[in-house]
Amino acid sequence: MTATSALLLSVATTLASAAPGGDAWARTDIGGVRGITIGPIENAYHPGIGYGSPAFDRALVEAQMAGATWVAITPFGRVANLTSTAIDLTFEVPFERNRIDVLRAIDMAHARGLRVMLVPHLWVESGQWRGDIDPGSTEAWARWADSYSRFLGTWARLAEIARAEMLSVGVELTSWVTSGHAPTFQRVVRDIRSIYHGLLTYSANWDDVEKTTILSDLDVIGINAFYPLADRPGAQLPALAARARAIRDKLHRFAEMWRRPVLFTEMGYTTRHDPALRPWEWPDSMNDVSVDERAQADAYRALLAPMLEELDFAGFFVWRVYADPNDVSQEAPWGFSPRGKEAELVLRDAFAAHWASDVPALGAWGRAAHTPGFLP
Repeated sequence: MTATSALLLSVATTLASAAPGGDAWARTDIGGVRGITIGPIENAYHPGIGYGSPAFDRALVEAQMAGATWVAITPFGRVANLTSTAIDLTFEVPFERNRIDVLRAIDMAHARGLRVMLVPHLWVESGQWRGDIDPGSTEAWARWADSYSRFLGTWARLAEIARAEMLSVGVELTSWVTSGHAPTFQRVVRDIRSIYHGLLTYSANWDDVEKTTILSDLDVIGINAFYPLADRPGAQLPALAARARAIRDKLHRFAEMWRRPVLFTEMGYTTRHDPALRPWEWPDSMNDVSVDERAQADAYRALLAPMLEELDFAGFFVWRVYADPNDVSQEAPWGFSPRGKEAELVLRDAFAAHWASDVPALGAWGRAAHTPGFLP
């Protein structure tokens, strides 16, 4: 066993033995989460370059060289439409093949000294947003909960076997976790505790996390943080930074209220003019886009700078880079990836900086003066 593997095994053992709760992340004493999401993985049109492949290993090397300490891996399940009550474990390749690839990918990340968050996603075949899923009746919601429990449990067992350090129990399931049906989701999460013994989070959408009713069942409050930092075109860095500081202050109060740290399970901006204006818009739906690397970098800089000064901020995962660093065909030049762009330099600076959450022995909610040195 290498020194790196031994260290990771020690960390994984600590995570597995940590009792769940608001101070679970602090008790692991692993510091700020410097993460990059790597995907997609199950692409039948790009065989041999997904999770577990030599190409994926090159992506891990690049992530590590950039200063990342974590990667997120995102297997998908398939849902027919918003009223479906069934989840197909097979997305684009047979499930068992994908399972083996994901297991190998986690092992490869650990071998490189990187920790892993496993994030099972849902893909809605009708092209609609998963946050609007609504099976309809109480009985249909119960069938949906049973199907989701099987889906999540399958990936939770893999996360346990592979000793992934964190598991996201869902992604942007707004209509479920903010409604009267949320107790059925809580039961799913509580059952997962008997299967998986690492840290649990949930990837809430940025605009509904305050309405999410399952946070007390988590160890870390996860947010897909596609926050708009502007409400009109042409906003400059000082205005973006002011909006970001207001977001930081709001999240600080929220974390203190729930007695849990906040993690950006996804964050990122596209490479275009005004990316901080409606940052959730998907690149593939855009036309006549002017590539603007500086605007993307400024949005990164504005959002991250105040967060790194916040003790209640556990860290972030950049959305995203691709499993084959040499394949640039999977996203338009104005897409989210920061690779080879000005935003990558901002990201490297952020990863290299000293964060408030890196300070040991302050307890979950201690306070001290910190100077991350990320921005002048």
